[in-house]
Amino acid sequence: MIAVSACLMGIPCRYNGLSAQCSQLIESLGNLPVIPFCPEVMGGLTIPRLPAEILHGDGNTVLNGEACVYDAQANDVTAQFIKGAESAVRYLNRQAVKVVVLKERSPSCGVNWIYDGTFTGTLREGCGVTTALIKLHHIQFYTESKQDDISSWLINMEGEV
Repeated sequence: MIAVSACLMGIPCRYNGLSAQCSQLIESLGNLPVIPFCPEVMGGLTIPRLPAEILHGDGNTVLNGEACVYDAQANDVTAQFIKGAESAVRYLNRQAVKVVVLKERSPSCGVNWIYDGTFTGTLREGCGVTTALIKLHHIQFYTESKQDDISSWLINMEGEV
């Protein structure tokens, strides 16, 4: 089973009430069974909601209690991001998900890049809160920007998903 950040599948669940539909990803998945999920919604955040960024860290430091997630009005939404990550991982495990495709740059699902917490559009290296927890649970993951890697995985897993 494959899980994909819901926004990439065209579901309007992003902070601004829109999606980040990735047609190339959807096409590459073809008729495979896909489970869309949004950790931020699973954590109790609304659609739409204020944008949020991790300040002074990344998903790993948030899980370790060394950094927090704040929205654009300086409200601490760390608890919702952790709850969403925990709910997502429980859900992925229950569904026997073999691979997850995550939305890059998200404070939840960012794989290699997240915004730096200043709300200026500045990116820095790091992962989101859900991605950090997914790593700890040894679930294989990709970002939508790694289409070749996803395609290779799909070819190697043919018949097993």
